[in-house]
Amino acid sequence: MRSLRDGQREARSVHRQHRQHRGITRGLAIDLGSSRTRAWIPGQGVVADTGSDPAGEYGHGGRPVRRGRIVDTESCGRMLARIADTALGADRSDTVIVLSRPVLAGSGHRTAARDILTALGPSSVIVLDSARAAAACAGPHDGGPLLVVDIGAELTEATLLVDGRVRDARLAETGTSDMEPGEAPTAVVRAVLDMVMGMWHQDRHGAVLGALRRGPLLAGGGALRPDITHRIAVRLGTPVRLTEDPATTVVRGAGLILSSVLRHASAAPALPGRSG
Repeated sequence: MRSLRDGQREARSVHRQHRQHRGITRGLAIDLGSSRTRAWIPGQGVVADTGSDPAGEYGHGGRPVRRGRIVDTESCGRMLARIADTALGADRSDTVIVLSRPVLAGSGHRTAARDILTALGPSSVIVLDSARAAAACAGPHDGGPLLVVDIGAELTEATLLVDGRVRDARLAETGTSDMEPGEAPTAVVRAVLDMVMGMWHQDRHGAVLGALRRGPLLAGGGALRPDITHRIAVRLGTPVRLTEDPATTVVRGAGLILSSVLRHASAAPALPGRSG
């Protein structure tokens, strides 16, 4: 299990980058997962979902992302290029791509993801963590503490957000794909409890308790399983919160952040010497 106790590393606001996006008119939000990759365009919704076709980008040769890490940059690049070609076309000079990644993704994954996206030719690239994307989709906007539990196929993350910043984060390399058909989700639920309790024991400001009182936000494919969500709620002793489609919470949140970037870009004053 990996953890993060210093929230400052994740504190930089995406909105501070708006000044870099003048001239941007289109964009694409991507949630790059271990078993599925989803892409979202404002006004259109999900425009790509690699997990829906076993012979698609993830077929024939394995998956390019395992346990939240890019393990095959070439195939990952080809997959994302196909998605970008379909969603944005060949000319991407006026576009921005927003990509979500695990909160505790290592520097290698972050660098590889940014390099792959830059090679696609957009005007700008934003890489943000999945917890803040989920919060943009379904979290409260009062700045209060929020606990985001993202249960994926190969990773489970618990992240404490305070004022939109990562205060604490824990990651367990276990997920729904590790369970046999019909098997009780004991390992996944135990991982969630261990991570949340670890946060609670080290929390000196009461933020975890406040987040639990308002109800943790569950995201990811695992949140579609009532046997998982019910056990987590019972063991934590608090109701859990779900979006209409937990599996797309992260990509929809990334899409909302993208929409904000596009609005700010269209409203930004033109640079000297440029029209419009």
